[in-house]
Amino acid sequence: MSLLSNLKPKAGSTHYGKRIGRGIGSGMGGTSTKGHKGQLARTGGTVRRGFEGGQTPLSRRLPKFGFTNAAFANEFQIINLSDLNKFQGDVDAAVLHKAGLVTKSARVKVLAKGELTKAVTVKAHAFSEKAKAAIEKAGGKIEVIK
Repeated sequence: MSLLSNLKPKAGSTHYGKRIGRGIGSGMGGTSTKGHKGQLARTGGTVRRGFEGGQTPLSRRLPKFGFTNAAFANEFQIINLSDLNKFQGDVDAAVLHKAGLVTKSARVKVLAKGELTKAVTVKAHAFSEKAKAAIEKAGGKIEVIK
């Protein structure tokens, strides 16, 4: 039985840290591994991410591209066939919201992940082709909400 007080790191897995600035004999004395002068030898001397010494950075040299018009984006919340097994009869956005699967004003899309074992009528904004086939194969119906 191993106690917390008996735990040790595996042999050879630990190393001593660098002891910087402890004299010439340490191999890291003198300039303390920072070279001679310059920005990186100074206290607080670091450059921000992406800084290229005053040259226009790559992120600014490359062109901007793309546009997403969020006002007209078709964002759906996904429901899988396996989620529909919990329900009986009609399943619509209100029922899914009550079960905590989607938000109140969600546009719902049904995908074919999992297996549907019950005949249910599903009302959603969109269906994948496989999901349509699986629902109808299980004896259910689909209704597309506009």
